[in-house]
Amino acid sequence: MFLKFLNDKYMIRDFQLSDADALVMYANNYKIFKWVKDNFPYPYTPRDAELWISVSKNINDGIYYAIAYEKELIGGIGVKFKEDVYKFSWELGYWLGEPFWNKGIITDAIKVFTKYLFSNYNIRSITANVYEGNKASMKALTKAGFKLDGVIRKAVFKEKVFRDLYVYSILREEVKIN
Repeated sequence: MFLKFLNDKYMIRDFQLSDADALVMYANNYKIFKWVKDNFPYPYTPRDAELWISVSKNINDGIYYAIAYEKELIGGIGVKFKEDVYKFSWELGYWLGEPFWNKGIITDAIKVFTKYLFSNYNIRSITANVYEGNKASMKALTKAGFKLDGVIRKAVFKEKVFRDLYVYSILREEVKIN
């Protein structure tokens, strides 16, 4: 998979073995770790990067891609499939290296990836969960067309603190597909 965005400067693409060093450089950041699920390791080691790159193409519970600038990985984006009565609603997740924050990159990546998903898969909605306090992610999702569905109070336990969980979603009919 290969999607360009932001004047063709950035792309969403498959993870590559050559991404390992950049993955460690950008993912090994506490400022990222505090806003993602605990299965995203911290510290993020070369072993973690190699393992993720090798398994990312063979995971059956979702699809996961790199966000890259020119040839260097700078983040990641993907969706987790849901099952049973939730099978038409997938859960979006993403992260971006700190040097690339506040440039509109993640907002555009979310827009492009969302459009790609609705164009290529039979899904009805995409959800995204944001922890209380992560205003940047809330802003990015809103700018990308997601709506706040609600808040689940104290549903997240991260770093020995309970936080509210903000649930956002976007529906197929809310995305213009060519």
